[in-house]
Amino acid sequence: MQSKAKKRGNISVLMDYAGRRKVLTYLSWALSGISALIALMPFVFIWFIIRDVINAEGNFSNATNIAFYGWMAVGCAFASMLIYFGGLMCSHIAAFRVASNMRKRTMRHLASLPVGAMSSLGSGRVRRIVNESSGATETFLAHQLPDMVGAFLTPVGMLVLLFVFDWRLGLLSLIPTVLGFIIMSRMTGKGMAQKMKEYQSSLETINNEAVEYVRGVPVVKTFGQTVFSFKRFKGSIDSYHKWVVAYTKSLMWPMVAFTTAINCVFVPLIIAGITFTAGGVDSTFLLNLIFYIIFTPIISVTLMRVMFMSENNMIVSDAIQRIDGLLAIRPLPETSKPVEPKDNSIAFEDATFAYDNSESNAIDGISLNVKAGETVALVGPSGGGKTTAAGLIARFWDVTSGEIKVGGVNVKDISKKKLNDIVAYVFQDSMLLKTSIYENVRMGRPSASREEVMEALHDAQCDEILAKFPQGADTVIGAKGVYLSGGEQQRIAVARVMLKNAPILVLDEATAFADPENEAAMQRAFEKLAEGRTVVMIAHRLTTVQNADRIYVLKEGKIAEQGTHEQLMSKKGIYNEMYEEYRTAVTWKVGGVR
Repeated sequence: MQSKAKKRGNISVLMDYAGRRKVLTYLSWALSGISALIALMPFVFIWFIIRDVINAEGNFSNATNIAFYGWMAVGCAFASMLIYFGGLMCSHIAAFRVASNMRKRTMRHLASLPVGAMSSLGSGRVRRIVNESSGATETFLAHQLPDMVGAFLTPVGMLVLLFVFDWRLGLLSLIPTVLGFIIMSRMTGKGMAQKMKEYQSSLETINNEAVEYVRGVPVVKTFGQTVFSFKRFKGSIDSYHKWVVAYTKSLMWPMVAFTTAINCVFVPLIIAGITFTAGGVDSTFLLNLIFYIIFTPIISVTLMRVMFMSENNMIVSDAIQRIDGLLAIRPLPETSKPVEPKDNSIAFEDATFAYDNSESNAIDGISLNVKAGETVALVGPSGGGKTTAAGLIARFWDVTSGEIKVGGVNVKDISKKKLNDIVAYVFQDSMLLKTSIYENVRMGRPSASREEVMEALHDAQCDEILAKFPQGADTVIGAKGVYLSGGEQQRIAVARVMLKNAPILVLDEATAFADPENEAAMQRAFEKLAEGRTVVMIAHRLTTVQNADRIYVLKEGKIAEQGTHEQLMSKKGIYNEMYEEYRTAVTWKVGGVR
């Protein structure tokens, strides 16, 4: 989909975010342009000083204007810096507002998206787009755009000065400039824009895979896997390395040619000096030649600035398109006539779901019923669809076909707020914020009293955790010296769910990586939490689901078996085989001793 940024232009899109501060952006351009033109004047006054010194012929009493020209050069340089500083003040104020509004709008939009959309994007990718892409626009507006105005007005003033003193030397000075500009155009054309997009995508992929890798470190340590088991992370690094090396080599000779061209500006002047003075030295020509020798180095500096600004423009264009891509993701449709669920039951009616760009269904025609107050378990091989099925209950995604009902009502017909109130989800890896334990729990129900928060912490078996810290529940997680294990973090997350007091509870591998002590405490917490609630639990540790009212075995997106623990064990099917393998695994010890 073509982005609005591409249709309207980057500046137009950024000015929409600037609001009333856009006037400051335009003012910064004007001040930067004026500063760039004034910055050329010291070279003129220096030439006047050299002219008076040469014309004085040793009698400096005749050079009465040297001091005046010197002070004028200093004054122009100071005025240029002062005006430029004023322009930067204006551009920074506008840039900060743009970046702030961009982040706010993006985060508000992300908050409206379902959890499924966020998990598909990846937290690392989203974080990089929100922070670094908006940061790129801030740098572009605050520094690069005002500099760009100055960079384009400087050549205009330079052209005037180049032809005022000696048009022949002016033309010769432009030869390396034109050559450098041609080379630069080839390097910064459409191909460069595509390469810049590929570069940003590579960085985005590495960032996302790095986040997932760090989150998976507990799994590596628990199961003794090597880092190379994370093939996607290593593959993203290898791919980035290969791309960068190839791209750098492709630009090596063009960059050498560009640098050589813009730094050879003295060559035509030297040739001109030798040629034009072959018949004798003309003092006027000599003065003009000195001016061009002093002045022409600005050409190389200006061209370098223009080249990097072209690259920066591509970066900000790509950044806007990435943010625009996030904003283009649509939240799940909301019903205009919400219906209240009758009870806490859950039903799947021929439900089918497939992820984007997937060739097979993650959930394929599932039908099941969970009565209000029942506890059911979803088990089966990895990739069988357990987590997807559980996520559909909380409407992390919408089914491709069929229906998911809560309390006899299609989840699509329940308001988003109501569904969030009645369904609580405990993730495998619950995240806590860098704030107090108390505030982390109170997020479950912001209106709760302190007594209710403390009761939830007690029911979640967190008394032992609070006792470790002098400040108890007011201890800030992540502060100096304050760290919680994965199991302890899960218990805090369970306390938050308890405080929420939702009638439907979904537990997705909540004890997957807890040590035995934490697991025992969490099991006691879950028993308290499950009282009077409808519970759907996903587990690989099959001993935790033996007492479930019903167990569904999912394989390849379908229900392969269902029944109680005893019924499934008597069938000698998938569940029986998985249970025996699990029981063998947990009793196995090093050396084969049981």
